[in-house]
Amino acid sequence: MTNYDFDLFVIGAGSGGFRAARASAAHGARVAIAEEYRVGGTCVIRGCVPKKMLFYGAQFAEDLHDARRFGWRIGDASFDWKELCKNVLDDVDRLNGLYQQTLDNNQVATFHERAKIVGPHQVALADGRLVSAGLILVATGATPLLPTFEGAEYGITSNEAFHLEELPRNIVIAGSGYIANEFAGIFNSLGSTVTIVNRSERMLAGFDGQIRDRLLEINRENGISYRFNARFDRVTRDAAGELVVYLDDGAAAIACDTLLFAIGRVPNSRGVGLEDVGVDLDEAGAVRIDGHGQTSVPSIWAIGDVTNRIQLTPVAIREGQAFADTRFGGQPHVVDYDYVPSAAFSHPPLASVGLTEEGARSELGALTIHVSDFRPMKNVLAGRNERALYKMICEEKTGRVVGLHMIGPEAPELLQVAAVAIKAGLTKQDFDNVVALHPTMAEELVLMR
Repeated sequence: MTNYDFDLFVIGAGSGGFRAARASAAHGARVAIAEEYRVGGTCVIRGCVPKKMLFYGAQFAEDLHDARRFGWRIGDASFDWKELCKNVLDDVDRLNGLYQQTLDNNQVATFHERAKIVGPHQVALADGRLVSAGLILVATGATPLLPTFEGAEYGITSNEAFHLEELPRNIVIAGSGYIANEFAGIFNSLGSTVTIVNRSERMLAGFDGQIRDRLLEINRENGISYRFNARFDRVTRDAAGELVVYLDDGAAAIACDTLLFAIGRVPNSRGVGLEDVGVDLDEAGAVRIDGHGQTSVPSIWAIGDVTNRIQLTPVAIREGQAFADTRFGGQPHVVDYDYVPSAAFSHPPLASVGLTEEGARSELGALTIHVSDFRPMKNVLAGRNERALYKMICEEKTGRVVGLHMIGPEAPELLQVAAVAIKAGLTKQDFDNVVALHPTMAEELVLMR
């Protein structure tokens, strides 16, 4: 690859592209990366990291309310949305700087501009420069899907939610996936009136039905409204800037000051030059790749959300590392997509690994199901009726745990550790053989019957 300017040119400095660039450079490759916005990508700049910080901020609303039951006398507490957002975005700036510093320390050349593939080994930068590379890696991620009905331009996406000047008084959230439920919990806890609109009657597709139902029950008790089986007809804005949302379900229109679209994400593959050089895309615009990430053009590879496999940051990171190790490190391997854990930071959060009950019955047949439905100790003293639910799904013949699903305080933290055991193929008896750590919520994992 000495005839090229670089051994590797990465387009997109999000989680996957960043890891691929850094790891490839560590293996001795000459690496360049292009990013038109900010280093760190969706997760760090406008996704899971700042959203988790808002989640923490919203949790304080619950904790301040509950504190009285624990003997604390707190005066008139007030909340400043602008202060929270400023502090969150300041930390995003800090992380962006650290990511750039890491690239610099690894001698990765960074081009802070848009890049387009113009040949199997050539990239054109926005300023007109042409750069050549032995391999090109596309890691451009995904972008929020936007609807096209009348008045849709009045809505925002999760990208803009971190930059709202004021906390919404009344917010309508379109969609029912991770992003919709996470922002619904955040804004509801901070005092906004929240309505979720979804075109079907099911939310959080991919999660176990009992866990979804429990979150729906809790959200409704906490004041979140739902309009299921409803599609947007139109949205209007009056002279005062207020929005009126008209749906096709025959019910009354909804007045709000903020409309947030969280109806899915689409691969960020347009405008990259992929089709011009013969890279195959699927009907959704995702880059078609083989098991190693190679596209239909041998010198062009792709990882992360632009391939539309599993749209999770840790998966993109694993794919970036596997690419670097395989192409430049002499350690060929592929990512194992079995038993990838996931979480939604709703209020309360939920977490999952492995098969749902429905999926397990379809794939394995006979099962044993073990459930723990309990009120966490903290909720008992706080006077909250909110209950946690842990569900373990096992193959009947072997006792092997094939799925674990949880909703309750700190569920994602507990699930990560349990996912190691499930990935290792442990059985229900292996869990039962462990002495419980009391008093904890985690002990329910080894006490389920």
